[in-house]
Amino acid sequence: MRRRAGTKHGAIPLWLKISYTLFVAGLVPVYWVHNGPAHFLWASDIALLAMVAALWRASRFIASTMAVGVLLPELAWNMDFFTRLIAGRGLAGLDATGYMFNPAQPLWLRGLSLFHVFLPALLVWMLYRLGYDRRAWLAATLLCWVVLPATYLFTDPARNINWVFGLGDTPQTWLPAPLYLMGLMLLFPLCVYLPTHLVLQKAFARG
Repeated sequence: MRRRAGTKHGAIPLWLKISYTLFVAGLVPVYWVHNGPAHFLWASDIALLAMVAALWRASRFIASTMAVGVLLPELAWNMDFFTRLIAGRGLAGLDATGYMFNPAQPLWLRGLSLFHVFLPALLVWMLYRLGYDRRAWLAATLLCWVVLPATYLFTDPARNINWVFGLGDTPQTWLPAPLYLMGLMLLFPLCVYLPTHLVLQKAFARG
């Protein structure tokens, strides 16, 4: 039987709603000043913001959509971060968290990025409480098809937000830029979102 958000199983504690909202409310102006508004086009930052609404509304749809979109990338971020933290260097071919160990960046500012550690845990917990919405794969795909072109059109290639200009530190040159963008818009839904959707549907779907 499908559990509703109003049941005991689906209830979201008030302390969690308040503490998460306060954290995001403090992070947003800091990131806005230090990183600029374009920074919020990162998928992880979109998920961070969207989860405020998901918590207050106990929204299975929002939580599921964000989980499909960011769980795998967040897993990669955490693997790279903890490998650097423990072994002193990140995963081969992945430089997702080098900035976290850059002494030129204030420690308190780097500390805010630790939301990458608790965000995936929060997403999984939300799905456990509320169940998984099977519409999430389509919703995440449509969101991707809006965010990636916007990122391409309105952000600095040097920042390479959402990897719309290349998968490395420098813009790619082996494909025409629009063709690469179109490929990325297919890669994420098919190779990142779909596997995540299938796993979450099996693990958390209700009813």
